[in-house]
Amino acid sequence: MRFLAAILSLCALAITETEAAFTAPFVQNQPFVGQNPSGIPQNAKRIRRAYSSGLNPARPLPTPQVPAPRPDCAAVCVIDPYNGNVLYGYNANMRRQVASTQKIITALCVCDTKDLDDMVTIKASDRLAPPIRLNLRAGEQYTRRELLQAMLIGSFNDVAVSLARDCAGSVEAFVARMNARARRMRMHNTHFANPNGLPAEQYSTAYDMALAACYAYNNKTIRGMINIPAYEFRRNNGQVRIIRSTNRLLTSHPWVQGMKTGYTNLAGKCLISCASSNGRAVIVVVLGSTSRKIWGESLKYLRWALDGV
Repeated sequence: MRFLAAILSLCALAITETEAAFTAPFVQNQPFVGQNPSGIPQNAKRIRRAYSSGLNPARPLPTPQVPAPRPDCAAVCVIDPYNGNVLYGYNANMRRQVASTQKIITALCVCDTKDLDDMVTIKASDRLAPPIRLNLRAGEQYTRRELLQAMLIGSFNDVAVSLARDCAGSVEAFVARMNARARRMRMHNTHFANPNGLPAEQYSTAYDMALAACYAYNNKTIRGMINIPAYEFRRNNGQVRIIRSTNRLLTSHPWVQGMKTGYTNLAGKCLISCASSNGRAVIVVVLGSTSRKIWGESLKYLRWALDGV
């Protein structure tokens, strides 16, 4: 028994040290000076993700040899998901609404339940969410996995509500989980009020959303879902709806691996993108852009970080 207790104690210590190492780059929400983010501690430069899924980039990004492109949006953050190194930031700690990009945190909290094949029964109250809606009918049943895939690809607000209510018992309880998850991810300038990003008393920053995107990027379930350009969603009555990704870059550039779009009048056009090339990966968060500029704005930072892919 003493031997078993000693082994368990050592395992607990190893887990604690691993988690501490993982969060080391994110212990503080580093202040940004002008357009240049402050550095991450040197001892954190080569720390890998504690929950490596085999999907991680093989090596870190080098510092680009040319200056970052000039921003044409409200806020930008470019981050390396290998080690959390921030390559560039512009207004990256400015609090603002982030629209449907916060569904990434909704997805992380749904995955935290670890029961993605459990059935969700749709309720009439779920349908009250404003568009965009999948318009499921009360009484229909789908797995959490099916609904999560539909939400991440089609950004359906009613589906986000259904998942939140089912996973936590109520939308309010789920939002509390989202805020607790944000604190664990060191998102110190973030507060959520709903699971879908619709206008409310809530906010985040480009930097905080970049941190959340690193966790999502290294989550095997989410990573597999955001990389799909279209999804066949089968209704209970047998009808099939083709849900196409709202991320235009995913279908036009094969090295882009998707992530999440967002838009409200308050937030403007928002996009979290991830891409990889030659064993390296990058995540770009662009907030407060326009319909005409958002795709090019994200693309220029992806290419800059990946050395002109």
